[in-house]
Amino acid sequence: MGFRFEILAADPSGARLGRITTPHGLIETPAFMPVGTAATVKGQTQRDLENLGVQILLANTYHLYLRPGHELIRKMGGIHEFMSWPRPILTDSGGFQVFSLSSLRKVSDEGVTFRSHLDGSEHFLSPEKSMEIQIALGADIIMAFDECIEAPASESVARDAAARTLDWARRSRDYFAQNGDTNRQALFGIVQGATSAALRKENAAALTDFDFPGYAIGGLAVGEPHSITCEITAAVTPLLPASRPRYLMGVGKPEQILDYVALGVDMMDCVLPTRSARHGCLYTSTGRVLIRNAQYAGDPRPLDENCGCAVCARYSRAYLRHLYASGEFLATILNTHHNLYFYLDMMRKIREAIRFGSLESFRSELQTRLSQENPSGDGMRMGG
Repeated sequence: MGFRFEILAADPSGARLGRITTPHGLIETPAFMPVGTAATVKGQTQRDLENLGVQILLANTYHLYLRPGHELIRKMGGIHEFMSWPRPILTDSGGFQVFSLSSLRKVSDEGVTFRSHLDGSEHFLSPEKSMEIQIALGADIIMAFDECIEAPASESVARDAAARTLDWARRSRDYFAQNGDTNRQALFGIVQGATSAALRKENAAALTDFDFPGYAIGGLAVGEPHSITCEITAAVTPLLPASRPRYLMGVGKPEQILDYVALGVDMMDCVLPTRSARHGCLYTSTGRVLIRNAQYAGDPRPLDENCGCAVCARYSRAYLRHLYASGEFLATILNTHHNLYFYLDMMRKIREAIRFGSLESFRSELQTRLSQENPSGDGMRMGG
């Protein structure tokens, strides 16, 4: 089938309704990708994910390289066969994970030398090595190797990292052109430039000359305010080819996703729904619920009376609170299922609103509901 992106409708806000064709199926956009770091979404089986309607998963190059190793996965038939997932997969380049190992890495123009967080062994990751690993893994969408830096960063540090990322994008493209297969995989470039709109624009303009089949905006949502994330995204998206999908990496909170979609973003990923679930933070149509709170100990109501997920159809808040307080594995399973359903259902409603040209009214109404104080008495805001 190869790789193809089509825009099916556009909303007055700037949002796009689209469809990505990949060798492992279609992706309706805007799409949210649950994170399956080690070829698994914690707390959910692949059948659970299929039943939830997950269209595409994100897996992690760095972690799979260290364990179990990309050569083993290649011999097992690639990541789809290895994890028994028939739908599309995206692998990141490993750049963000290496960035997070601040005390265990050394960056040069050639690549990054780092020590494994597992056993302290030394490794070297370059654009060519990242491509080698991702080609072996066999994901439908793979990412050029990039340098992600901390925020805030000085102008000189940001400029050096952006220039290095551009060079690494060229090397990633060249290696993939010689060793990859465009019928099996699509290579996306990544725009960097920290929180400098001018530098981001420079980087985006130069990156588009490489004619990638898709473009990502990386290095955001690393501590800067949401308003800055939106400002940089708004500066970059108009410079990216309208005919290619746009991927904003590592975002975001439910009420923030609507802002990114309105800026023309087509793809997003974030650990928030799964990580929050493991800490007892659950998303509902009326705000955030911290299920560990004692007030839920005798609450017979479903978690969210407006939710159609299997958890809300069957279990009470009191039971969910009991599971979490008892440290039961089932707490993670049920909480994760609900949070993923919440995100995916929101994305379905977003796509419907774009189709009918009503995203702005939907966005305003939903953000108002999500930001108000939880009527159950948590007194907490979604953005807190």
